[in-house]
Amino acid sequence: MPQSREAVRLEPGPTCVQQARRWAAAVCRDMGREDLLDAAELGVSELVTNALLHASEPITVRVRGTQAHPRFEVSDGSRVPPSLSVAEPEPDLGDDDEFGFLLTVGRGLGLVAMNSAAWGADIVPEGKVVWFEPVPEPRLDADLEGEVFDITLTTGDIERVPTVFVRLRGMPLLPYRDFRRHYGDLRREVRLLSLAHQDDYPLAHELSRVFDLFENHIDHAGIAGSVDAGLAAGRSTGDFLLTVGQPAADLSHQMRDLLDLADAFCRTQRLLSLARSEQQRDFQRWLLGEISAQAAGEAPTPWVEPRGESWHAS
Repeated sequence: MPQSREAVRLEPGPTCVQQARRWAAAVCRDMGREDLLDAAELGVSELVTNALLHASEPITVRVRGTQAHPRFEVSDGSRVPPSLSVAEPEPDLGDDDEFGFLLTVGRGLGLVAMNSAAWGADIVPEGKVVWFEPVPEPRLDADLEGEVFDITLTTGDIERVPTVFVRLRGMPLLPYRDFRRHYGDLRREVRLLSLAHQDDYPLAHELSRVFDLFENHIDHAGIAGSVDAGLAAGRSTGDFLLTVGQPAADLSHQMRDLLDLADAFCRTQRLLSLARSEQQRDFQRWLLGEISAQAAGEAPTPWVEPRGESWHAS
């Protein structure tokens, strides 16, 4: 059974780390993975402590992956990558000693690495996500470096290739924002599976490669601000001009098939419950279809809400 759960937000305070430990232990018991309980508790404790001392709110914990390969994540509001350095000065806690006990709890990412099959961090627009896959017994050959990714740098090569300007007429704003979130989660999941378990999930490696190539040549940042502003103003649709690099335009038709394949991959429980809803499929097929059609010189086709559907955020 997929182990996907909503993120749990932690309120900073003297019991924050204990709350995170209890959460990690409960997750392991619910999954039937008591063999991972000690490593999960220790890893979550270290990452939450680091977030409290060196990062900013909001701080959340979440489990993803599968029962065979659960992955624990701690998110915070800082985009500074985690560091293994032991020479950092102690943080200034001010006159309030409320958090002083944390200095005796946090013992470094080295312990996280020793109790993980793999670990790393993703830098995201809202901050960062530090993750690890706990193991039953500590590893003396642990990879202390981890893996750090910045998934916000998605248009690095778009200026170097021919571009297509795709007019999105009457694009629904909420489905677009939902698509970006879903696609970002899916892209991240297949990348992490490819990193940690390529032999178990060879399809994840190929999906990750194509997803990255596609995403790196679409300038979503060029319209994201306008979409957010439209939603804040209460609008439901708008007209937008999306810049698409030719490599992504060439892949757009193939992407429709790959997203269907990714859905099947999700439903076999190799990924979390990231399979798309019917609403998401309808919107993504329209969006990818517009990229493909307009790259071939066809006129824009406005979005038409499927009969009987009304969008709700996932």
